[in-house]
Amino acid sequence: MPSHLSPFARFIAFSSVALLSLATAAQAGPLAFSGWTEQRFHLFSKVDFRQGDGTLGFTSDGAASLIWQRVAPSDQGSKSATWAWAVTQSVPPTDLTKKGGDDRNAAIYFVFLPPEIAKANAGSSNIRGLLANRDARVLVYVWGGAHKRGQVLASPYLGARGKTVILRGAGTGSFSETVDLAGDFARGFGTAPGALVGVAVSADSDDTGTKLSGQISGLALR
Repeated sequence: MPSHLSPFARFIAFSSVALLSLATAAQAGPLAFSGWTEQRFHLFSKVDFRQGDGTLGFTSDGAASLIWQRVAPSDQGSKSATWAWAVTQSVPPTDLTKKGGDDRNAAIYFVFLPPEIAKANAGSSNIRGLLANRDARVLVYVWGGAHKRGQVLASPYLGARGKTVILRGAGTGSFSETVDLAGDFARGFGTAPGALVGVAVSADSDDTGTKLSGQISGLALR
């Protein structure tokens, strides 16, 4: 802050910055499950996503697809996330490090870009484009697989740009989760995260040809 300002002016300036920061932080919160855009992985493979009332339900019978939403500018500095999820019918345990055969009940993607790149892509409406951006970094929190909770795996689809974080192995049940986006990003990529630009949810049972059913609710950014 400029040293030539009077003590009173410095106080006012500091207070304004602090209030602006608090206001921005206060805007981060629940993400409504309405108006999310579905992205199919295969032409005839579609998961049944049901949006509404803060809950995203999903069922799959040998299918795989993804649904996503851009993050509001006020939420792009979020450092953590919380949600509750439940699975009533599960895919079998799979190896999530290999393409093909890597089915999972649910995965939540958090897509980050450097701030200047995020601004340049502010109008993007294509999740494939965001995920393919060479500057993108993606944390994928998964319920599924034959791995231990807390393991961080290389993504077989995103290469060095993506990390899979195991929260739950294959199976049924209901749980609440709190994840440290900033900490997991540093652990996976060795740097601080950029701007959070998108959040996506996928369900995947096409490789094993099995059925799954579950829901996610109360997804919020902090």
